[in-house]
Amino acid sequence: METKQSKSHLRAVVQQVTNNTTSWIGHWKGETRNRVSGQTFLCPSEGELDCIEVFSSHVTNSGPVELAIHAFDAEKKSWGPVLAASQVEFNNMDTGKWISFPLNGLRLQKGMTYGFRLRSETGLVGIGEAAGSVNHLPYKEGMGWASPSEELPGSFYTYLSLAFKVELRA
Repeated sequence: METKQSKSHLRAVVQQVTNNTTSWIGHWKGETRNRVSGQTFLCPSEGELDCIEVFSSHVTNSGPVELAIHAFDAEKKSWGPVLAASQVEFNNMDTGKWISFPLNGLRLQKGMTYGFRLRSETGLVGIGEAAGSVNHLPYKEGMGWASPSEELPGSFYTYLSLAFKVELRA
């Protein structure tokens, strides 16, 4: 079976690259809860999703990290079903690097809101994040999200945004 790579141009259609704080995912030593983080975004154009990148600011404990992308209802602040997922193994060599989660084949629609969540059951990873203020939001077309446990609903923040890139093929 031959796999054909799309010849259309790959481009980051959404990105927030400022990194001045950290959002943690995984387990702190001695903790049983699994911290999770995420980000919502408004898709400005239609295209086939190639990958989502996040900035790895710290890798304290190595392990697999899963990224799941969801449809997102911005009015109700609710996550829809998982549309696609990708898993990447993180280790201490990944500290300070952009890490790509391949998500080939999902078509994103212009004007729709999506979100992704990051989790790690065995690792402890710091994801780069931008902290802003009421007058200076780091990313105006979405919200950061964090929860101290996968079982809890978590909280949304307009003044926090993960450092991320959404790359589409037009």
